[in-house]
This record gives sequence, structure tokens and C-alpha cells, in this order.
Amino acid sequence: MTQSLRLGINGASGRMGSSLLGLLEGDKRFALVHAVVSPASSKNGLPVSSGGINSLRYSHDWLSAPALDVVIDFSGPAGLSAVLDFCLANGTPLVTGTTGTDAGMEARLLKAAENIALLRAANFSLGVAVLTHLLREAAATLPDWDIEIVEAHHGRKQDAPSGTALALGHAAAVSRDVTLESSAVYAREGRTGERVDGSIGFAVVRGGDIVGEHTAMLIGQGERLELAHRATDRSIFARGALQAAHWLRGRAPGQWRLEDVIATPR
Repeated sequence: MTQSLRLGINGASGRMGSSLLGLLEGDKRFALVHAVVSPASSKNGLPVSSGGINSLRYSHDWLSAPALDVVIDFSGPAGLSAVLDFCLANGTPLVTGTTGTDAGMEARLLKAAENIALLRAANFSLGVAVLTHLLREAAATLPDWDIEIVEAHHGRKQDAPSGTALALGHAAAVSRDVTLESSAVYAREGRTGERVDGSIGFAVVRGGDIVGEHTAMLIGQGERLELAHRATDRSIFARGALQAAHWLRGRAPGQWRLEDVIATPR
């Protein structure tokens, strides 16, 4: 019988952290042994009932963390910094979906991947990982076709375009040996003139309770290819993160992607 992986969660009281805890109750691949929240969290010090370990309590730091096989992080820049220190000190693989990192943290993460297995994603949906893979191939195979990316989210979302839309745009740009910075068009209004060849356009929809929808359109003369993904349940992101954590254990140091997980499943 395969031994359960000793798992730590950073940002355990957030939306993603709570989803992970719920899924762990029925997932025998993992044993949750450390759950970190912010020092100001109302759950700090309270019992955690998940993963079959009723005696576990929420912690506010990594100083008392036991030995871990893998860590999942959905916190914030400060929380990511702390857990990165722990993972580097202990050689622990890290799965992170934390966004909003500055140039300094980006440099630290790049350096950290020389010593630990590190998997980052803007979106942990396995379907979006497949969509990204397909878009890479389509953008390279149809180099002269126009690319437009349309995304839709709930009305409470604060940023636009979404991180997933930007990641899709980046994937398409790399496939065509250009940068997203040089090819992206984020807004059109008034007399914009003709479309610039090679540009990657973005359109944004906000409203209601849309979980997340992304469509990449490749538009040629007389035909159009559409690659789309629609999320209807937020738990898909937690499921993807757990799949990534299970896959990452034992991997060599480096920067891994969710596309690697779907390409070589365990």
C-alpha cells in the first residue's frame, strides 16, 4: 500500500485553502500535517478537521512545521516568501498559485527552482492546461492567423484581463517567437484603424456569478478555430492543485508547469 504524502497548506483559511481541506477528507493520497494561516486569522490555533487528523491545529508560521513531502501555497506575496524559505531549507517541493508577486520575488522563485521542484500556475484547472497546450500548437501551426482571447468572470473580479487569459496570450506569443508585451492589444475604442498583423487581442466580460470562461480564437480567411474552456465549479482548481502536488513529489529541481502534469501523469 502506498504511503500517504505528508502535505502542508499555506493559506489554509482562504477560498482555495478551504476547498483543498474539503477535498482532502476523501483523498487517501495525502495526510495533512501542517496548515498555515495568517497571524490575524480567526482560525489561528483552532483545530483542523481534515485529512483524518483531528488533532491538527491551524498554525501561523512554518517554524514548527514537521517533515513534509510537498507544500501547496495559495496565500499572498508575504506568505509565499515565508513558505519559500521553509521549502528551500528542507528541500521540499512547492506548488503555488499565489499571484501579485513583484520583480524581487520573481527572481527568488527563479533561483529557488535550481534547488527544489517548483510548480506555478495562474489557473490549476486541468482543462485549462490542455487548452494552453492546444493553443501553443495551433498558434505555431497557423502563424498567419489572427489571435483573439475572450474571457468572462463574475462581477466581483478585481483584475482584467484575467491571469489565465494573460497566460494563454503568453503561450501563443512564445509559440510565434514574439513577446506578449510587444504584441498584446488590451483595449479598442473609437477609430482604432486596421488590426495590426501579429497582434494578440484581449476582450473582457464581467457579470453575475460566472466562475471563469476563456476562449482563444484563431481567425483566418474564410474560417475560424475556437478553443474554449468553461468552469462551472470552483473546486476544479483545488483538484488540479492536489493533482499537481501528487505529481511533483520526487521530481528533479526545476520550474514545472501544469502542462507537464497532464503530459506525464503518474
